[in-house]
Amino acid sequence: MSMPSIARNPDPVTMHQAITDLLESIALEETAMSHILNAEGEKLQKAIAMEDIDFCQLMEVNESVANMVNVIGGLENILKDKLEFVANNLYYPNCGCGDGCNNNCGGC
Repeated sequence: MSMPSIARNPDPVTMHQAITDLLESIALEETAMSHILNAEGEKLQKAIAMEDIDFCQLMEVNESVANMVNVIGGLENILKDKLEFVANNLYYPNCGCGDGCNNNCGGC
């Protein structure tokens, strides 16, 4: 599995591109966290399937997985705040179409 990347554009960043980049960064972080959660689930499944594991070892694995799930939950809250910040601070300039729609409908 390779690292996700955001393509870089040599031109100045537009407001539209900045918003797109922020949303893409949130999506990439969500994807990364889903991979981590999947790996933690696989780790727990493998531990449960082991025949020679004792209760204490199983509880250690469980605690490790629970800690990671809690960390991911905290990161999810941070991403939710990031998304809300982006949504609450969007600036919609008047497009100039004369309809007062405040959308980028190509009228400028």
